[in-house]
Amino acid sequence: MRISKEDIPIKIDAPGAVARQQQDFGDASGYGDIGAEYFTMDAGTDLAPMFEGLEDDACQAPHWGYLIKGEVTVSYTDGSEETVRSGDLFYWPPGHSVRVGQDAEMILFSPQHEHTPVMDHINRKLHG
Repeated sequence: MRISKEDIPIKIDAPGAVARQQQDFGDASGYGDIGAEYFTMDAGTDLAPMFEGLEDDACQAPHWGYLIKGEVTVSYTDGSEETVRSGDLFYWPPGHSVRVGQDAEMILFSPQHEHTPVMDHINRKLHG
């Protein structure tokens, strides 16, 4: 699920301030502590090989985030894909992989107990 800023409904429109709110943008209940993460990835980065060995060879942590710049395509284990672009808010449910089309910077909020093991798995693959 992704949404561009212009598509988020305006909740408050006051002189000098606009607040937009998209309700029901993923459910975080039951996930415990959330980690805040800042990612920078170069164009051409494909995380699929890094996820090999995880359940369904995919990241099983949900993420809520904002793409500051770039373009990222997310592939889901059900075969669907979506492309997130600069300025988009997004929710990626468990069961996904990521490849970067344009140099990207993004902010993620992820359940620590689910995403930390995924990042540890990637580090083991990178460093043997």
